[in-house]
Amino acid sequence: QVQLVESGGGLVQAGGSLRLSCAASGSGFRIVAMGWYRQAPGNERELVARITSGGSTNYADSVKGRFTISRDNAKNTVYLQMNSLKPEDTAVYYCNSLSQHKGGDYRLHWGQGTQVTVSS
Repeated sequence: QVQLVESGGGLVQAGGSLRLSCAASGSGFRIVAMGWYRQAPGNERELVARITSGGSTNYADSVKGRFTISRDNAKNTVYLQMNSLKPEDTAVYYCNSLSQHKGGDYRLHWGQGTQVTVSS
């Protein structure tokens, strides 16, 4: 089983920055990809950014040029650097991991979520 622990959310003014972290722990797996999703009230959960173990990344159009995803494979940790934040970035941000386990199966796990609030 994979446990994901997120940190770094909070309240920031528009134009400010925040850095989210998500650490994966457990045993008997390797991380294939990790990502960040977000969900604002009344909206569906949407992909923000994703990074594979090989370092390939993809971003939502709305955050390109402002957010940067990175990872430390040795620590099974993913980071989301969020710059030039806008009020519309306000949401609960969820960490997500795709892992391959000893039996060869793939599993998806979610963190508990961290609130990001951007004031205007």
